[in-house]
Amino acid sequence: MLTERQLNGSGELPERWSAKRKTEIVLRLLRGEDLGQISREIQVAPQVIEEWRRAFLAGAEAGLKKRGGDPLESELVRTRAKLGETLMRLELAEMLLEKRGYMDDLKRLRRSENS
Repeated sequence: MLTERQLNGSGELPERWSAKRKTEIVLRLLRGEDLGQISREIQVAPQVIEEWRRAFLAGAEAGLKKRGGDPLESELVRTRAKLGETLMRLELAEMLLEKRGYMDDLKRLRRSENS
């Protein structure tokens, strides 16, 4: 049965179920409680509760598959590092060209590329 904590302040069932409350319901299912009984108790269609269960298990599976973080995030970090390295090399090259007196040639080259 639902506890007073699970009911909203007036003792009625909530119109919207929080993720925490859905998790509590799904855990009851996983412990072996009857879907039909839970459905009647909380007045939510069995299909909806099953959808909550599927989403819960998919999230748990995804969490267990993680191996050191999101591969896209890792690729983004590597790309940013490579970009930073490339920009540093470009700045160093520009400083060397300027030091050797080739800065005017570099400026002319950039203007011709933008035209």
